[in-house]
Amino acid sequence: MRASRSSGPGGQHANVTASRVEASFDVLASATLSENQRELMLARAGPRVVAIAQDGRSQARNRELALARLSERLARALAVPRRRRVTLPTAASRERRLATKRRGAERKRARRPPEES
Repeated sequence: MRASRSSGPGGQHANVTASRVEASFDVLASATLSENQRELMLARAGPRVVAIAQDGRSQARNRELALARLSERLARALAVPRRRRVTLPTAASRERRLATKRRGAERKRARRPPEES
């Protein structure tokens, strides 16, 4: 956690208080991550995950916001995406596609000049 001066709201008070909060998480130095989680985190988020908050007027509120953002980024980096189940197009969607193709072909056929016999 690191605090610094904010560019956010607060008026004259913001010029003298360190209300901006930067929360960082060192992936390589973490003892809580397993080796698989560490590799996944490094690939997706890099060696350092950082979240900054300067929305609120107080340092305490910004600390809460920064920690919430940091935990959300960590969770997103560790989330394993669900595998996609392969599906086939439904009969109705196949029929709609073919009907659209028939209408397009008919429209183009109608634009042709009449055939002379």
